[in-house]
Amino acid sequence: VQLRNNDLIKVGRTVFKFIAHNNIEAAYHDEIYRLTTVDGLTQINNRRFFDEAIEREISRSRRYNRTLSLVLIDVDHFKRINDTFGHLAGDAVLKEVASAIKKRIRKEDLLARYGGEEFAVLTPEVDQKGALAMAEKVRKVVEKHEFNFDAERIPVTISCGVSTLGKKGDGAEALVQRADEKLYEAKEAGRNQVC
Repeated sequence: VQLRNNDLIKVGRTVFKFIAHNNIEAAYHDEIYRLTTVDGLTQINNRRFFDEAIEREISRSRRYNRTLSLVLIDVDHFKRINDTFGHLAGDAVLKEVASAIKKRIRKEDLLARYGGEEFAVLTPEVDQKGALAMAEKVRKVVEKHEFNFDAERIPVTISCGVSTLGKKGDGAEALVQRADEKLYEAKEAGRNQVC
């Protein structure tokens, strides 16, 4: 017996409804899921999606004995951008930074808006050296990119902190904490750099 769209299946006291993939109801549920996992401003993954994904990626890395790195990225002096050019300009900068990062990472990497002006990139099967190189490419792209809003050029740079999953059995919290410490080092050392 082949199921058709909206067929009902009763198992005990539970009734299941079969919904074909091309059904409008399925599209509605897909859109609801997308809205809960995608950042509305930048149209990249949001923090909720990232928090779920990092747990999966750490499990996969441990299971297959593969490396995993994390890059935390922060827009330098973002408050100053908002104060000088306005919040609409700040929003435009965040969208463009997200787009610039997305163009420089692999499709296997996971990009998410981690916080206000912070982004995170999970890089499966990339060691620390590779993650540092990727972060440096992204940093240079943002530094050279011309950010304009209402005919005004906005100087934008980013700082990056990189960490790699340790062999000790560290979890997501430790991986993020080390990347955050490195990000802080980059900012303390003058910003617009990778640590």
